[in-house]
Amino acid sequence: MTCKTASCCCGQLRIEVQGDSLGAGVCHCLACQQRTGSVFATLAAYAAPFAVTGTATEYVRTGDHGATFRFRFCPVCGSTVFHTEQGNDECVMVAVGAFADPDFPAPQDSIYECR
Repeated sequence: MTCKTASCCCGQLRIEVQGDSLGAGVCHCLACQQRTGSVFATLAAYAAPFAVTGTATEYVRTGDHGATFRFRFCPVCGSTVFHTEQGNDECVMVAVGAFADPDFPAPQDSIYECR
């Protein structure tokens, strides 16, 4: 089985995922824009299990449809690395840029494009 590792800029926070991505997409919601400082966030979903090393700072927010998300970022360099939905331990969403892989497959989905 293929393993991939994503990390923050300084390498202190890492997540190792197994297998192929369940899918990748771009989110243009205002919360993702604020979180990334860009006009979108690009994320890839992976099934559990996953392994996290390092220390993460967490930010919890409620989405537009009521789901609660726990974002993890590096307290040293500030890079967002991954997030999970509370109550859903079956998958993790990883920031595609944290893989630092120029051959990462392009996203298939795009949401909140009107923003």
